[in-house]
Amino acid sequence: MTNHIDRLECWVLRAPIDEPVANAFGAMTNRPAVFLRITADDGAFGWGEVFSNFPQVGAEHRARLARSIFSPLLKGFASADPHAVRAMLDQRTRQMAIQCGEPGPFAQITGAVDQALWDMAARRAGQPLWKHLGGTSGKVRVYASGIGPDKVVEVMQAKHAAGYRAFKLKVGFTPERDLANMQAARAAMGPDAVIMCDANQGWQPADAADRIAALARFHPFWIEEPIGADQPHDAWSALAKASAVPLAAGENLRGEQAFAQALQAGYLRCVQPDVGKWGGIGGGLAVARQAAEAGVAYCPHWLAGGVGLAASMHALAASGHAGGWAEVDANPNPLREQVFAPEIRDGWATLPDAPGLGVEPDLRALADFVVAC
Repeated sequence: MTNHIDRLECWVLRAPIDEPVANAFGAMTNRPAVFLRITADDGAFGWGEVFSNFPQVGAEHRARLARSIFSPLLKGFASADPHAVRAMLDQRTRQMAIQCGEPGPFAQITGAVDQALWDMAARRAGQPLWKHLGGTSGKVRVYASGIGPDKVVEVMQAKHAAGYRAFKLKVGFTPERDLANMQAARAAMGPDAVIMCDANQGWQPADAADRIAALARFHPFWIEEPIGADQPHDAWSALAKASAVPLAAGENLRGEQAFAQALQAGYLRCVQPDVGKWGGIGGGLAVARQAAEAGVAYCPHWLAGGVGLAASMHALAASGHAGGWAEVDANPNPLREQVFAPEIRDGWATLPDAPGLGVEPDLRALADFVVAC
C-alpha cells in the first residue's frame, strides 16, 4: 500500500461580522480563514488551517502560495512522517521566503501542512490525535479570549454562563481605558477569577513597566506581549524583573531556536506557539517539551477558525502540560462555531473521540463564506 501525497487543496473563507474585533494595533472587520486539505494516494486525508487574520487581505495570497509553491513540492512525497515533510518544506522554501521577504506566510502554510498530516496519521490509526501522540486525556483547560475593549463585563458574564472560568482582556489602548476595563472585569467576576491581559505588543519598553504596575493591583494572571516580540532579550528580561505580573508570549516567535533562546533567557512564565503561524502540531509539541524542561506553562495561541482550534487543543492535550491553557476566541465567528465547538464545562473542554482532529468542515454549509481566488 502506498501513502504518498497526491494533492493539496485549500479554500479561502470570509465571514462577515457585525462589530470589528479590535486590538492594540488594528481591527478585523471580517473573519477570514484558509482551510487546507491534503490527500494521499491511498485515499487518506487530513485538514489544517493557515493563519490569515492579518493583514485582512492576506488570506487569498496565502492560498495562492499554497497552491503554486507548496502543492508541487508535496506531490509524491511520503505522507506518513509529518516531521520529515515539515523539515523538507523548511529546507526547500527557506531561500524563497527570504527572497520575497515573506518568511511568515511560508511558515504559516508549512504549519497548516503539518496539522493536516498529523490529522491524516491519526485517522489512519483510528485514534483521536491527542491519543495518537501519546496524550492520556482528551480534556483541556480553556479560557475565553479576545475580550474588549467594549462590552467587557457583558462578554465575560456570558462566557461564564457558557462554562468558562478564565478570561483574557485586551489592553494596550489608553491607560484610562485599560484600567477601567480591568477594574470593571475584576469587580464583576470576583477576586478569584482568572483574568489574563493581552497588550498585543502595544507598549514601548520604556512605558511597559508602569502600564503593568497600574494593572497589577487587579491581579492579572499574566500580561501577554506587553512589548514587541522583536525586542531584545535584555528588554524582556528587564521588564520581567520589574513586573509583579508574569509575562507570556510566543505567538510571534518562529523556529525552535527562537523559542529556546526566549526560554533560556528566563523571562516567560507562559509560552504560546501558534499552530497556524509556525511549526504546526509537531513544532508546538517541540516547544512544549522545551517549556516543560524550563518549568514554563505551554498555552498554545489561537484566534481563528475551527480547524486550527481543534489542532491547538489536540496539541495541548497531547503535551500533557497540567498547567497549560487553550485559547478560545470569545467573539462570534461561524468559521469556528460551525466547524468545531467542543463542550465546555466548568472551565474544561472535552475533545471528541473521533479519529484525527475530529473535524470535518462542511464546505456546502459554509458555501456562503467561500471566496473564489
